[in-house]
Amino acid sequence: MLVLVLISCGNKTNDVSHKAEAKKSESETISVGANNTSLYLPLLKGKRVGIVANQTSVIFKEITTSLKAPRNDKYIHLVDSLLALNIDVKKVFAPEHGFRGTADAGELVEDSKDIKTGLPISSLHGKSKKPSPAILQNLDVMIFDIQDVGVRFYTYISTLHYIMEACAENNIPLIILDRPNPNGNYIDGPTLEKEHQSFLGMHTIPLVHGMTIGEYAQMINGEKWLTNGILCNITIIPVENYTHETPYSLVIRPSPNLPNDKSIELYPSLGLFEGTNINAGRGTEFQFQRYGAPFLNPKTMKFTYTPQSNFGAKYPKHKDNLCYGEDLTNIKVENEITLKWIIKAYENSTDKSLFFLTNGFTKHAGTTKLQKQIEAGLSEKEIKVTWSKGLSEFKTMRRQYLIYD
Repeated sequence: MLVLVLISCGNKTNDVSHKAEAKKSESETISVGANNTSLYLPLLKGKRVGIVANQTSVIFKEITTSLKAPRNDKYIHLVDSLLALNIDVKKVFAPEHGFRGTADAGELVEDSKDIKTGLPISSLHGKSKKPSPAILQNLDVMIFDIQDVGVRFYTYISTLHYIMEACAENNIPLIILDRPNPNGNYIDGPTLEKEHQSFLGMHTIPLVHGMTIGEYAQMINGEKWLTNGILCNITIIPVENYTHETPYSLVIRPSPNLPNDKSIELYPSLGLFEGTNINAGRGTEFQFQRYGAPFLNPKTMKFTYTPQSNFGAKYPKHKDNLCYGEDLTNIKVENEITLKWIIKAYENSTDKSLFFLTNGFTKHAGTTKLQKQIEAGLSEKEIKVTWSKGLSEFKTMRRQYLIYD
């Protein structure tokens, strides 16, 4: 059964959770929110439309199964589709990595114009991360359609927050075209502490939250995380035939350095290296499938590689320098965050003062505790025990915002 989730601005959010009914079988196919056009096209007719989108914002011509993604000639970009249907798209808003998904991580993206459509592109990862009232003028409705990977420091959920806030403040309804979360079948990691909020983590959630963009939007509203507790009028177009246990393979890389399923599976664990001086495969074709640095002990870290400038990594850590580390391309990934690699790398650093980046690791971890625990020599098991209370509290909170079983 298809469910349309509608949440309106108001003083109360008594019922912000709706469950997708009917059990799904492996023979059923996943249909992403963008494909369910009959639910949202009527909401766009005669309206002036803004779209938050990137290279993943596509409508599949050939519906994907739960285990196999379609070929890349089997989809059309949402913007192109809406224009072909004479929807009055006025402006595109681009998150980190830009509208076409080619900018480096953290790279500022300038406002521009889309060469193909001629539409103005307003950057949400440049001078400002939140659109101003002036930019939102003459828009009647906004669409948010971006593929996420379910990790707190993956900045698309921070962009979601600012878009919801801007829409709420300017009385613009927001339509969210939901997509599966490839890391949506578990919850793990340290919970962010309020004093360490940043664009890499805006809310007090674990590192892996186990929610889709649509579900997360419900949580933002329900927990009143927007400024002054303001509520955003959101309509969620859900995924059909999906549960959090459904395997889902991404046909389009969600960002330049997540090229395949293995990198996406390893990202929650290896992403912590982003707050260190360890290279996590950027500057190679195996991003987030290996790690290394020149200062790791070559006697114990025998795998070597040399990062070089490439697509999505113009200036990777230790560019053109031989790195000693570990190759994880063939490792089996469990449904949890593992600290064994970052602990191993720290223990095998020939100069431990080089390991952590000032403030960088805290922003990624969301707490100062994890760095102190690693430096103190605590085991992975001992560290994970300290996450238990936060995880338990989050799971209880999360339950009321779920759309999918």
